[in-house]
Amino acid sequence: MPTAQVRYCAADNSDMAKSRTDRRGAPLWVFLTALVCVPLAAVVALTVVVAGARVEEADSAARAERAVASMALLDSARGAAEREVMWSLVLMVMDDPAALRDVGFEVAEVASYRPLTSSFRDGYRLKTDEALAALAGTSPVLARSVADDVAALRESGDSGSVGLQQLYLRYVSVSDQLMSAQRSAAGDAGAEGVPSATRRAIQDVQLMAEYAQAASRQLPLWLGSVVHDGPDELIGSRLAWETGWLHYTDLRQQLESLSQPSLRQSWAGFAASDSVRALDKVLDPTASRDRPRLTVVQLAALMTSSAAIDGQVVGLVDNGVDSALALAAADRSAANDRYTRSVGGGVVVLVAAALGALVLARVVSRSLGRLAAQAREVSEGTLVEVRSGGPREVRTVSAALGSAVDSLRRIQDQAEAVAKGDLANVVLAQPLPGPLGAVVHASVEQIVSSMRHREELQSALAHRSAHDPLTELPNRAQARALTAAALSRGDRTGEMTGLLVVDLDGFKAVNDRHGHACGDEVLREVARRMRALVRAGDVVARLGGDEFVVLVEPVDNEADLVDLAERLIAAIGEPITAHDRVVRMGASVGVAVSRDAGGDADVLLAEADAAAARAKTSGRGRAEVFDDQLRAQLAEHAELERAIADGLAHGEMSVVYQPVFDVAADRIAGYEALLRWQRPGVGMVPPDQFIPVAEATRLICDIDRWVLDEAVHQLAAWRATGSATAQQVTMAVNISGRHLTERRVISDVAEALAAAGVPADRLVVEVTETVLVDDPVAAEHLAGLRALGVTVAIDDFGTGYTSIGQLRTLPVDVLKIDRSFVAATDLGSEELVALMVRAAHTFGLTVVAEGVEEVEQLDRLRADACDHAQGYLLSRPLAAEQAGALLADLPVVAELGS
Repeated sequence: MPTAQVRYCAADNSDMAKSRTDRRGAPLWVFLTALVCVPLAAVVALTVVVAGARVEEADSAARAERAVASMALLDSARGAAEREVMWSLVLMVMDDPAALRDVGFEVAEVASYRPLTSSFRDGYRLKTDEALAALAGTSPVLARSVADDVAALRESGDSGSVGLQQLYLRYVSVSDQLMSAQRSAAGDAGAEGVPSATRRAIQDVQLMAEYAQAASRQLPLWLGSVVHDGPDELIGSRLAWETGWLHYTDLRQQLESLSQPSLRQSWAGFAASDSVRALDKVLDPTASRDRPRLTVVQLAALMTSSAAIDGQVVGLVDNGVDSALALAAADRSAANDRYTRSVGGGVVVLVAAALGALVLARVVSRSLGRLAAQAREVSEGTLVEVRSGGPREVRTVSAALGSAVDSLRRIQDQAEAVAKGDLANVVLAQPLPGPLGAVVHASVEQIVSSMRHREELQSALAHRSAHDPLTELPNRAQARALTAAALSRGDRTGEMTGLLVVDLDGFKAVNDRHGHACGDEVLREVARRMRALVRAGDVVARLGGDEFVVLVEPVDNEADLVDLAERLIAAIGEPITAHDRVVRMGASVGVAVSRDAGGDADVLLAEADAAAARAKTSGRGRAEVFDDQLRAQLAEHAELERAIADGLAHGEMSVVYQPVFDVAADRIAGYEALLRWQRPGVGMVPPDQFIPVAEATRLICDIDRWVLDEAVHQLAAWRATGSATAQQVTMAVNISGRHLTERRVISDVAEALAAAGVPADRLVVEVTETVLVDDPVAAEHLAGLRALGVTVAIDDFGTGYTSIGQLRTLPVDVLKIDRSFVAATDLGSEELVALMVRAAHTFGLTVVAEGVEEVEQLDRLRADACDHAQGYLLSRPLAAEQAGALLADLPVVAELGS
């Protein structure tokens, strides 16, 4: 029997023994219940109730204090708005000649007071904004709403789009909104159950705030009764003034009964002051209606006195707020003190009860201490043997803890098996006791299942990341890794490693003729044939597209690799049936052998690829071995790449411009930008020597962007001279196939045109017809360039595979006939040129003939109605200064070719 199973059987026997001993001793509750539980529970309950009541008192006092503070902020905002409207109304009267006549003033008489009045209004506007900003801290929604309303009122008042009465009523609406919120805050403060003194103080604050509102409205109401727009408004203004005065005097009487003596004394002194009596005498509507009109000086004094009295009213309200806040703060402090005393008393009682519990704890301390120590070790991860003793309850707990330890040991064994990855261990299949054990065991089974599934998934993902999904062969990354590993082994053993790059011949034609589904089946069949020919330890991989690689190790001699390459060529050349079609293909194979220790996988792959390229250019369907000649070519190619990059970076490149002439009009139609490279120590490098090297890398994209930028900026410089000819000429720039398939080619062209400030229709982008045929993305990008307004030309037409009939579907505007057709003298070639011109014109294309070097060639092109021509007969490529000289607004060529 396994050790784990023996342990579990012993644990079961010990459980039975513990169950017989866990009932010995007196019950623990006999000692604890009478001495601790009942009085302690009562003390705790009483403490909680008392503390809760005290907390509620403190919270209520704090809420009342916040409500009073909110009242102060609301009153500050309301008062500022009330004072702002008074000065806004006075300014409107000053700016309204009709209103001034109603008051009895002349415009010139009040003009000197306008700056002072405007400064008062602006000052109160600032105070209103500050009050609303402070209010936003407690009432953000209300503050934002009032701020929006005030801003709208200011705009209406400043623009004069509303009348005096309408503006005042809208300000009154804002003030009433704030007063309503202030009343609500006062109600909230009074509803908190605060002492009567605090409640009366809050009522005093509200009463003084209402008086302040009524007092601040008396002067605007008086002004509205004097300035009016018609009889109806006069009656309405008079009635509003009288009604407001009644409310104002009623509030004055109520203020005489303020609850706080200090406030009553302050109010009495304020109400009896000469300035208040004088202002009330002027604003009292019950006085004689025939009293003389005020002069401008008297009105200014009245306004200044009103502003001063408003400040005193604000002071009264602030005193009331301070008094209410002091009372609310005292209420809160007293409630906090009561809470502290209640909690302190409860703590004292609890401490006394705890001391009693300590005495009781000594009775059971030994047994509980031993059990606690064992439980602590178990909680720390040490599965100790649990010994029982002490009261019955302690023994019961000890027995339960022992059972739990036994279950934990079983869980530990299962966890160890899972951690070691021993998913076949029999311990994982053994259940655990009880409902919790069933759940834990189910979790273990789920973990085991998940681990097995993860292992399967990881294996599948690892295979997928390293293999081609179409052929199930190792992919490029895996082929490189396998090659590097083989080279490392060869370094240790001294054996050679061989690599064959297999490039299918004619596979693109299969895709184009029979579809990609057929091409995929052909690739799968090629992979099967190649695997069947290699040794068991060799590797066949797919690099991508129609390229495969065969890794051979070890290699005895080069002849074996050549023999394998020939057998691969023969096998691939056999007919293949795919999708009910029989297709034939060939293969070109490059062979490379690593003889030196420490070889590099990328280098070996590049060597085999170079050999395959030579096999393809040497007639296809053959095998070539990488040799010293190819090694020298690769080194030369790499050196030329570095030199091109350095030349572009260090300003060795330049652009020349060959004119393109309008054959019929005998004038310059445009230029073609041509790249030149003056290599230090070498001299002028012909484009056909370095352009193909650049096109094999991303260097060609950098070169394209540089030439494009140079050309359009040069065209912009010519156009800036003001020459009429310069405004009409175009600039042709060649774009490589690699650059044309990049996503950013359209933005490259657009950014260059924008930077130079050249219209898009002045730029001609030249591409080879091979690019259009080989890559559909290129056609999409050309369509995007045409959408910008750029002209697209097919360069060297006739040298590729484009038929004349395809011209109607290609996204091009110009056809450039290759120089080989222009230079041909046989009758068939001449007729072919004429046919190209007619066909291009039929499809709406412009025709440019390249390489015109003889007068007879130009005459034939003129007879064929060819649009444009360029060549050495007309002009060689010129430097920018010489080419620009041809753009002077003078006849450039009297007769082309003469």
